[in-house]
Amino acid sequence: MVTAAVGVDVGGTFTDVVLVADGRLETAKVPSTGDQSVGVLEGIRKACAAAGIRPEAVSEFSHAMTVSTNALLEGTGARTALVTTAGFRDVLEIGRQARPDLYDPTVEKPTPLVPRERRFEVTERTTTDGIRTEPEPDDVDRVVEAVAEADAESVAVSLLHAYADPSNERRVAAELRESLDCPVSASHEVMNEFREYERTSTTAVDAYVTPAIDRYLRRLEERAAEAGLPRPTVMQSNGGIADAESVRTHAVQTVLSGPAAGAVGASRTATGVATERDLDGIVTFDMGGTSSDVSLVRDDRVERTTDSEIGGHPVRVPMVDVETVGSGGGSIAWVDAGGALRVGPRSAGADPGPASYGRGGERPTVTDANVVLGYIGGNTSLGGELDLDEAAAERVLAELAEEAGLSGPLEAAEGVFRVVNTTMTRAIRSVTVERGHDPREFGMVAFGGAGPMHAAALADRLDVGTVVVPLPCGVLSAYGLLDADETYDAVRTHRARLDAVDAASLDPVYGSLLDGLPVDATADAVDCRRYADLRYRGQSYELQVAVDDPVRVEDLRARFHAAHDRAYGYTSDEPIEVVNLRVTATVPRSAPDTRYEGGTVDPVDERAARFDGTERPTPVYERTAVPPGATVEGPAILEQDESTTVIPPDWHGTVEADGTLVLRGAGR
Repeated sequence: MVTAAVGVDVGGTFTDVVLVADGRLETAKVPSTGDQSVGVLEGIRKACAAAGIRPEAVSEFSHAMTVSTNALLEGTGARTALVTTAGFRDVLEIGRQARPDLYDPTVEKPTPLVPRERRFEVTERTTTDGIRTEPEPDDVDRVVEAVAEADAESVAVSLLHAYADPSNERRVAAELRESLDCPVSASHEVMNEFREYERTSTTAVDAYVTPAIDRYLRRLEERAAEAGLPRPTVMQSNGGIADAESVRTHAVQTVLSGPAAGAVGASRTATGVATERDLDGIVTFDMGGTSSDVSLVRDDRVERTTDSEIGGHPVRVPMVDVETVGSGGGSIAWVDAGGALRVGPRSAGADPGPASYGRGGERPTVTDANVVLGYIGGNTSLGGELDLDEAAAERVLAELAEEAGLSGPLEAAEGVFRVVNTTMTRAIRSVTVERGHDPREFGMVAFGGAGPMHAAALADRLDVGTVVVPLPCGVLSAYGLLDADETYDAVRTHRARLDAVDAASLDPVYGSLLDGLPVDATADAVDCRRYADLRYRGQSYELQVAVDDPVRVEDLRARFHAAHDRAYGYTSDEPIEVVNLRVTATVPRSAPDTRYEGGTVDPVDERAARFDGTERPTPVYERTAVPPGATVEGPAILEQDESTTVIPPDWHGTVEADGTLVLRGAGR
């Protein structure tokens, strides 16, 4: 029997599927469904049918989802209670003194995930030196009873300084788990670090999304079993996959599941090109139906962060460092009160979708603009089955033109294209220029349903000379799932002056962190890495540096100075402080081998497309037919079921041996 591997990524508009069976790559794209598991199984069946196999032949099933993200952004998570130390009931409300908008006197902070009436105090006290006051049994019983009466669906427990000694917190959490029939998230298990607000917020987020993740994965596992599929592994925010049981235990790890999968796929695809061209790194650019995600790949690794916010709520767990803007193919174009043309963040979604989908959409979108500009043709079949309605796109763009005072649908479409590109250019600058990187020294990987259509235009704005478009670009997040390593992280706060650290004393701490991971760290197949968060005395932020085994303090000092210089352009004579110790355990995986042969380089069609205000006859190619080694001169359009690549004038594209398309501008 042929064995196969499948990756499925659920987006806001479409669910993407990549299937590799016996070296053959099959893709599918179906509309996302309210119960995401329904669309997941529909997409897998569609891909299996195209490959001529049954779902029972699938031996690996990896999945990225938006369940956690949707729950946070839409406010549809669990009815959550918070148990904390007496006197710290309002930590979530107080937060930090930083304002979301410094000069807006009317700005409001996000509403806490747990309202005040469901926050409960227990009398105890833990200091940075250990337990000072243990909670009385009667007091714990009182809190458990109060939580039960609040009808909570999930509970977060975050006691003061529990990272230093979790004994009190462990006891309270145990009582809650024994007495209540609902999940309990304890801060020392979710984020074992100092900073009360961030630790409490992260624990509250974990509790808020855990029931939704648990329900979803149970439904998915049931449907997968009925179809003969294996149990799914799930993409975490850190760019690694994990088994479903681990994800249930730490649901907060999935808040950036989908974007992380795309960044991993882009990194694995473009690493060779970056090395060949001697680039400083790669900008990953994922433009989907509702948003665009941008991240950086340097030193062959996707950059990660532990300092993120989702929906205004701090989430301090390791995750791929992604900048997201509300600009996608389905983003709605509109005119503001001052008469200016705007795009997004509202989206037409999958239902009804853009007007050109012919499903009742009445608002102009980026996709409709691309249809009017000729980048997407009326005979283009989206996802292999959805024919586009050019007349509907022209109609809604004409209405937008009248409202904006423009000459007609063409001028409106050009305006929408420029505005959305400006928004995405700002996002790319935020992860390059604003962090001290010169985008001219970087390449770009473009993917998502709309990314390759806009990539060259963005590269021109940023003076980026190389754009990589992977073969499965329209479903690259799903493809990245097949290539993602199995990855687990752990952290513990360990504060000390570096010059006073006994290197030998750190080894047992790292050992205990590794022992707590759901993988055998001693196995030959597991790659274990040690890290430390360091800072200069007086700083309120840290930098992560690698730590040798055994620990060598002088090497650690040199690495921190180098990292600080690279990040901020200077070093200091101030003493260095150790703040947190981290470990990462990785079980390497690689995507199944695929074959690419291509066919002919001859165009299959020609249509008029508009570039910089000028209409040009533009050849249209079938992307999967262009053979390795072939070069396509711009202007040109390359179509495939899930995406369209636009090569502007003065650009050309060359097909690599694996089907990857590398675009280069004139003279670059």
